[in-house]
Amino acid sequence: MSEPTAYTEELMAKADELVGRYPHPRSALLPLLHLVQYADGYITDAGVALCADRLGLTKAEVAAVATFYSMYKREPLGRHLVSVCTNFSCQVRGAGEVYQRLSAKLGVGHNETTADGALTLEHAECLGNCEGAPVVTVDYLNYECQTPESAEALVDQLLAGERPAPTRGMPPEGMRAVSHRLAGLGPPDVEGVAGDVGRACSQARADDGALPPVESGPGTVWVPVEPTFAVDREAQRAQARQAVREAGADPDEVEASAGASAREFPTTPPDWEPTVTPRPAGDASAQPQGEDAEREGDDADPDGGTDPDGGGADPKEHGDG
Repeated sequence: MSEPTAYTEELMAKADELVGRYPHPRSALLPLLHLVQYADGYITDAGVALCADRLGLTKAEVAAVATFYSMYKREPLGRHLVSVCTNFSCQVRGAGEVYQRLSAKLGVGHNETTADGALTLEHAECLGNCEGAPVVTVDYLNYECQTPESAEALVDQLLAGERPAPTRGMPPEGMRAVSHRLAGLGPPDVEGVAGDVGRACSQARADDGALPPVESGPGTVWVPVEPTFAVDREAQRAQARQAVREAGADPDEVEASAGASAREFPTTPPDWEPTVTPRPAGDASAQPQGEDAEREGDDADPDGGTDPDGGGADPKEHGDG
C-alpha cells in the first residue's frame, strides 16, 4: 500500500474537530492516530507527520506512542484483523491449535496479511475474556469458545465476504470502520450514509456526561447477561439497621432524619459519639503530648501551680506590680 501524499479536506476537518475537544492539543494524540489509521489502513509516516504538525509534537514523540500500543499498526492491515489469544487461559484450552490451524489455512504468520489483502492474522497476549477461552476476535469483536474447526469456519465466512455474528454485538465492519469509531467519531460514511462526526461526544454532553446508548445495526445479536456479584441491598440495609440498634438509636428515626439517600445504607445516628474511657491517674498514655503539652506549659504558674482560669499566674501576687 503506497503512502498518501495528502489528506482530504474532510479528514482534516475531522482532525481539527478531535483536537478541539481537548484543552491541550497533545491530549488528542490517541484518537488522532486512530483517525489516520482509518484513512490509510495503518499508521504511515505521513500520518505520523500529520499528528505531529497538528499537536505540536515531534515525529519521534508520535512514533513512540504509535509503536507502544498494539492497536496501532505500522504495517498495512487486511480488510479484517483476526486475533487469536494465546495467553495462559486460552492456551491451556487449545488456543495454540486454533492459531496453528488458521496460520496453515491462510499461509501467513503473526502480523502477516494474506496476498489478496483480505485478512491479517495475529496472536494476542490477552483479549480480556478468559471466561470464553479460547477466544478469537475479528476487528476486536469476540468469538468465544473456539475450536480449530469453528475458527476455520469463521475465517471461511470472512473470505467469502460474509459478516458472521460475534458472541455479542454487531457483525464486524472492517478495521477501517473500527478505527473511525475508536477515534470517537462514530460510524464512518458507508454506502452514502453519512457518519455523524462527534456524535458520541455531543450525546455524552447532552446527557450530562452519560455515555451514549449501545448502537445496533443489521445482524446485531442481543445476548441477555445475568448480573454477577450483584449488591444485596436488603441484606446490607438489615445489617446497617442492626448496627444502629446496637448504637442505641431507633433505625426508623435515623432513616427519617437522614433522608432518602440514607435509606439504602443507614449507618449510625447523626448525634452519635464514641465512648471515651478515662485512663487511671499516672498512666503515661494519658499525659498530654506534643502541642497539648506545650499549651499546658504556657498556663503553668512560675511557682509550680496553675491558674484555674487558664490565664497564667497573676504578676501582682508576686510583687511585680
